[in-house]
Amino acid sequence: MDRSTVAIDMFIKGYNCAQSILFAFRDESGVPEETALKISCGFGAGMGRNGEVCGAVSGGIMVLGMRHGWVTNDDRTDKETTYCKIQELMNQFALKHGSCKCRDLLNGCDLTTEEGMNSFKENDYLTKVCNKCVQSIVEILEQI
Repeated sequence: MDRSTVAIDMFIKGYNCAQSILFAFRDESGVPEETALKISCGFGAGMGRNGEVCGAVSGGIMVLGMRHGWVTNDDRTDKETTYCKIQELMNQFALKHGSCKCRDLLNGCDLTTEEGMNSFKENDYLTKVCNKCVQSIVEILEQI
């Protein structure tokens, strides 16, 4: 399966957006499945349902960190490369979707409230918004 199919499949199974992205790219770093899912768990729905940075974007940032991340103090080139790639990811995503913030993408829906969760379901944001965000991040990561 291609990464896009893997990410969407994971998302449909109930894993959050960040988990779905990191899981689909875990083979790049050799991160075990369980570790990838645990590390990314708290980033879904804009960081623990707080509506901040979209979980798919956060998952993409984790993937870029695995690819290009800074490890030693000797050479900070990797750090700068990583930051540039993250800026590229976020800029492309925002151009396509209008924002990188979960709350903005979901038209102000507050996922920390019962009313917000009901609105999320009633408006089918999972299909109409979140699936598209997951798909976009996979495409951007494959391009970068």
